Amino acid sequence: MKKAALIAIASMCVMVPVLARQVEPEYPTGRANVRFAPLHIYIDSGQDALAAYQFELKASGGLAKIVGVEGGQHSAFEEPPYYDPAALANDRIIIAAFNTGSELPSGRTRIATVHLQITGQVEPEYELELAVAANTDGEQIPAEITFETGEQK
Repeated sequence: MKKAALIAIASMCVMVPVLARQVEPEYPTGRANVRFAPLHIYIDSGQDALAAYQFELKASGGLAKIVGVEGGQHSAFEEPPYYDPAALANDRIIIAAFNTGSELPSGRTRIATVHLQITGQVEPEYELELAVAANTDGEQIPAEITFETGEQK
């Protein structure tokens, strides 16, 4: 009885690696090339105090999945901004934030960081569109939106 049980266990140990190899997905290099990368979003509002913003980010030309959204560098926008979860299903995200306080940033400031999971060798291309930037009176102000990739903030 013991000999039969040992043979059964030994044969299972031999079969498990074979079964596991059959289940693994096939990739050109033999494994998935997955990495995580931040995309830092900046708004330059010039001399105007920035009280509110909304922008849309699209990723194309690669396999990028948005896995997180972090707040900005200024205390007015340090909390993670609001975003549309439904838009995430279409490889895009709409992000917005506002602050009614008196301590608001002006000039160039990082308003958010979008964290991405990138699969494969192709670097995604990003489209960034500022829908609106507004001051404390709710009036639209001229502003420029840009992004930087990498770990620096």
